[in-house]
Amino acid sequence: MKLIAILITALLATPCFAQTPAQVFSGKDVSSQMSALIQKAKASGDSGAKLADYGSHAIQLSTRARSGGAEVHAHFDDIFVVTQGQATLITGGSLIDPKTGPNGESKGSGIRDGHSQVIRKGDIVNVPAGTPHQLKIAPGEVYASIVIKVREQ
Repeated sequence: MKLIAILITALLATPCFAQTPAQVFSGKDVSSQMSALIQKAKASGDSGAKLADYGSHAIQLSTRARSGGAEVHAHFDDIFVVTQGQATLITGGSLIDPKTGPNGESKGSGIRDGHSQVIRKGDIVNVPAGTPHQLKIAPGEVYASIVIKVREQ
């Protein structure tokens, strides 16, 4: 009888420990979405889409056909997986004309005394929270990346 009670208790407790299944974004779907975003970016300068937000991190698609402003994320690390084109990534230094917005996010017109490096298709970049960063896109270039925003604990 004790064995039956233990088995029933174990069976009832199992759903409490069940894990959420993995979510897969198929390469075909991501490629299709990215193609549409690239067309929008060519017309407007930039475009993006959020694939999912899990609270601790979010997965986004980002495309650019022009340079963006400088920014600092107070609570998020950015991880870029470059999927198309290239850009000059400027990191470090300090924001020029900073304006602080919601969540402690700051934006500026550029970066003073930063470090520049070219990032290309296939590169993976980690920008820790609190690091000024900016992407410069050469005229005629289209840059695309998968961006994973990781909330710092």
